[in-house]
Amino acid sequence: MAQLFFRYGAMNSGKSIEILKVAHNYEEQQKRVIIMTSGLDTRDGVGSIASRIGLKRAAQPIFATTNIYQEVLRVDPKANCILIDEAQFLTKQHVLQLAKIVDELQIPVMTFGLKNDFRNELFEGSKYLLLYADKIEEMKTICWFCTKKAIMNLRFHEGQPVYEGEQVQIGGNEAYYPVCRRHYFNPPLDQIGK
Repeated sequence: MAQLFFRYGAMNSGKSIEILKVAHNYEEQQKRVIIMTSGLDTRDGVGSIASRIGLKRAAQPIFATTNIYQEVLRVDPKANCILIDEAQFLTKQHVLQLAKIVDELQIPVMTFGLKNDFRNELFEGSKYLLLYADKIEEMKTICWFCTKKAIMNLRFHEGQPVYEGEQVQIGGNEAYYPVCRRHYFNPPLDQIGK
């Protein structure tokens, strides 16, 4: 029975490498997958999933106007799995479309993304995936500054933590660290941006 999955984690928790691994496992068994990612993430070009360890793969970009259900019907309505990276950038409508894919087309949908932003607010996509997903799983990583579990994302600019501003600022290790609660509120300033 098809289900909607949401796998979330802080920055550097291995979400992108996991989606590439899942795609490889399906395809190695001659099963068809549709791989998608947010059109907002342009770090490696629009429509690209790249992990920090160097693996990269093309994916169909999702924009605010994209109807994912219709896109799946157009691309491959008999796909064995839909894989979506950067799921935090989905809209409520996108998440409802994913639920429709699972319920009506009986295709499993696996989404991967951040749960909370640098202000510790839920992203829209994450909020609705937490509400509508059949299965929710945390992907763990450790704090940039200690060995505790990272549960937050610390944004920084010019060596200083940033706690206010626009929710979406695309970036990697040059702008964000995965951190524990203690280091979110009290980061060692001498180690930021080093």
